[in-house]
Amino acid sequence: MSKNGILFDSNKPNDFVAVGRLCIDLNANEINRPMEDTVTFTKYVGGSPANICIGMARLGLKTAFVGKVADDQMGRFIVRYLEQNGIDTRNVVKDDSGAVTGLAFTEIKSPTDCSILMYRDNVADLKLTAGEVDEALIASSKMVLISGTALAQSPSREAVFQALRYARKHGAVIAFDLDYRPYTWTSDEETAVYYNQAAEYCDIIIGTREEFDMMERLDQQAERSDLATASAWFNHRAQIVIIKHGKEGSIAYGKDGASYRAKSYKAQVVKTFGAGDSYAAGFLYSLMQGAPVADSMAFGSAAAAIVVSSHSCSDAMPSLTQVRELMAEQDGTN
Repeated sequence: MSKNGILFDSNKPNDFVAVGRLCIDLNANEINRPMEDTVTFTKYVGGSPANICIGMARLGLKTAFVGKVADDQMGRFIVRYLEQNGIDTRNVVKDDSGAVTGLAFTEIKSPTDCSILMYRDNVADLKLTAGEVDEALIASSKMVLISGTALAQSPSREAVFQALRYARKHGAVIAFDLDYRPYTWTSDEETAVYYNQAAEYCDIIIGTREEFDMMERLDQQAERSDLATASAWFNHRAQIVIIKHGKEGSIAYGKDGASYRAKSYKAQVVKTFGAGDSYAAGFLYSLMQGAPVADSMAFGSAAAAIVVSSHSCSDAMPSLTQVRELMAEQDGTN
């Protein structure tokens, strides 16, 4: 019996499938300086859902990805990297329209002053169509994760909703990483409408306080508090809502009325980006093992501490052994 209120179908052969953005991260090698003065970058696979999926695979789960890549060297690099990490790429579609691979250049001025410059024009990941989503793959998966970036434009938007319908039809647990990036949205109102529609399908919703505020912008009477935000989603399908507050940590609310604060772990911080993706991977992995919400938050925090201590995001996603060793070292748990 699960100790967290989320029930996963143990008869399904695939553990986890992510839907959405596949891109390239180009992380600055010259840290502690602005991007204007940065000359060299190191290439990694990026995109929040990709990072989370890689994180789940590194922790030992059977994973797959639903997305689209450019028919170019970068697209081939992404697919090869996913496959090298044991991720099923049967539903990673190759674009034939001439779209390009999205790029994210990262700036590391200091461990706490980091920024991302994104190139998102005519990107292949936003070209995925509803008809290209493999129902059989969704049906075979215990958990499906969507990311807000893929809702920004058609036809990717419709593909996400098709994946959500398949997931609901076949009884998968659905997680929503809000991952709001303003670059490809035309208005705040458009963003709020589609985020809210997607969230109504979801069992687990993870986002920052600012992202939830964006979703509530059209509700003039909404009470702006974490508890009120979480409670509103419990009126739909949500079982767990996590609201992140940056340095102040995060708080999780359960439909049973319980709330939990995330435990933090010490880290030699190199950069801040990647923390949310590794936290989500660790948290969702632990939930799938039947762990209580508080323990799952601690596991996610430990995974995040490892990733922020590294130059990369995807490459630094930790193994189960690495997370357990860090937790054992700092608090004696495993």
